[in-house]
Amino acid sequence: MSIKSDKWIRRMAEQQGMIEPYEPGQVKLREGNKLVSYGTSSYGYDVRCAREFKIFTNINSTIVDPKAFDPTSFVDIEADVCIIPPNSFALARTVEYFRIPRKVLTICLGKSTYARCGIIVNVTPLEPEWEGHVTLEFSNTTPLPAKIYANEGVAQMLFLESDEECETSYKDRGGKYQGQQGVTLPRT
Repeated sequence: MSIKSDKWIRRMAEQQGMIEPYEPGQVKLREGNKLVSYGTSSYGYDVRCAREFKIFTNINSTIVDPKAFDPTSFVDIEADVCIIPPNSFALARTVEYFRIPRKVLTICLGKSTYARCGIIVNVTPLEPEWEGHVTLEFSNTTPLPAKIYANEGVAQMLFLESDEECETSYKDRGGKYQGQQGVTLPRT
């Protein structure tokens, strides 16, 4: 297995629609304002989160259960900035839509800019032949409110290509998150 470079990412995005929309370079400024970078890096792709957020709330005093998740545990917002309460978390989705090739495993990791502020992005694999918008999980590990910026870089995707195709892909299995469009809650 080998990690893929910016040239490979560009070719896969442009020829096979692996990432849409795709930014071939690293974007660090917008209209003269600094932003958390996104786009193609040397050996990965920095994704942005969309303006859709689900912020965890405990107003209903429910138990968090992945087998019977209560959607009222979240407050939905659409904004350019999401404020995550102290010691809480929020869900968002990528701006980018992914189509992962059959010989590729993709790993989503947090960006150091956010990690250095105590905001952790859950490590998430994108399996061979998975496609959709990635649901991102942000944990605010600090005792203070924390900001996440929409339409700016929030996580990095690393692409690992095998020298052989997998026997059974995510698509072959009929994975429950295949083709997801918005911020997707847990499914069983």
